[in-house]
Amino acid sequence: MKTFAITAAVLTALLGSTAARAETSVAIGMSGWTGFAPLTLAKEAGIFEKNGLDVTITKIPQASRHLALASGDIQCAATTVETWIVWNANGVPATQIFQLDKSHGADGMAVREDIASIADLKGKTIAASTPGTSPYFFLAYILKENGLSVKDVNVVNLEPGPAAQAFVAGQNDAAMSYEPYLSTVRAAPDQGKIIATTLDYPAVMDTFGCTPEFLKDNPEAAKALATSYFEALDMIKAEPEKAYGIMGADVKQSAEAFGQSAKFLEWQDKAANKTFFEGEFMTFSEKAADLLMEIGIIKSKPDISTIVDTSFIQ
Repeated sequence: MKTFAITAAVLTALLGSTAARAETSVAIGMSGWTGFAPLTLAKEAGIFEKNGLDVTITKIPQASRHLALASGDIQCAATTVETWIVWNANGVPATQIFQLDKSHGADGMAVREDIASIADLKGKTIAASTPGTSPYFFLAYILKENGLSVKDVNVVNLEPGPAAQAFVAGQNDAAMSYEPYLSTVRAAPDQGKIIATTLDYPAVMDTFGCTPEFLKDNPEAAKALATSYFEALDMIKAEPEKAYGIMGADVKQSAEAFGQSAKFLEWQDKAANKTFFEGEFMTFSEKAADLLMEIGIIKSKPDISTIVDTSFIQ
């Protein structure tokens, strides 16, 4: 009887542990963008699991990610800073909790050889994702910085991968894309050139966030998400080839090809997060909100301070 009692106690503890893990399950929506890859690494290398998280990652186009958040299909997402403004302004509350990356040339505009400047794009056809997405915003940002607007061009809505593929196949005058798909253009110089990237216009930076309800109910899980991301960055530094292999496999790239894509961005560690949120975050967010208003993506500006909570960065 004594042995049975001990066994029952152990079973109860194990069942309790399983239930606890189930309470920290989280579904994340993201894309194959190179900047998000450490999240994939954290899952595939067991980092999330080690930190008590049962994570499901679902690839969802940026244009639809907020719908998955609103429906409850996912609780968290990775996307660009200005996208959180769009989602909150359009009735999908979500809160950013840590920064993922900054694009340093990983997002760009490809054009045909006869286009010598941004001004030459007037009246041209440009492939870009739908309004409310990062490529569309980046297009609007570049045009505005050069005295034009999206009304001055013809936009054909294609996601970054198809936009790059269509461009190298000879379609459209220009295309907005990002890594790893932008490398498709880099590898086909006979089809055109990359006229502008985030090195010229630093307007693409990504953050990770969740629904307010998830953060309220699962504060420890939110901290674990941030911790896991930073630990994934540590793994990349310690075992780059292994990490690149895992992350590259997710987007059908070799470790070497993935490493080349990664050179065009900078993942943000804990120290970089602190610097970003203390300064650049608010400045860029306000500028982005003004542009989003100007191009009709949002009708009113949300209070930026209410859509970010960095207390989960430990």
